[in-house]
Amino acid sequence: MAAVILSRAALRGQLLKLVAIASSLAALAAMLDPDRFAAGMGLFLVGVNGYSQFYAIYVGIRLATAYLALKASAPDAPAVLGDVTALFLLAQPAGRLVAAFAIGLPSGLLLAVCGVELLAGLSLLALRPRGKIASP
Repeated sequence: MAAVILSRAALRGQLLKLVAIASSLAALAAMLDPDRFAAGMGLFLVGVNGYSQFYAIYVGIRLATAYLALKASAPDAPAVLGDVTALFLLAQPAGRLVAAFAIGLPSGLLLAVCGVELLAGLSLLALRPRGKIASP
């Protein structure tokens, strides 16, 4: 069986597609059963404002991340699109780190999600095209 070696760009493109799929599926799950999804994240939704805020974050931001990751996965996409996708992913564990100082680290499923976000975001930055500080 022949080994297939992917270039950095191909690996980054595949990771971006995986981020797009995962973000889309998370948004879909949040839309289909918001109360169950929220409970898994340790949230309890109350009133119109609670649901509105939940949909803004867990549907709107996730779908925006998915779209951005999909656009960034194109072979001719500027590297900065992948960088912004990485920043969207890394902003979540960064916020949880701030919360950890006040109330502690997340646990269970949310800790695993945090680990995946951190790994994906850092991997996207590590796979950034070499020698390109700024994209045109």
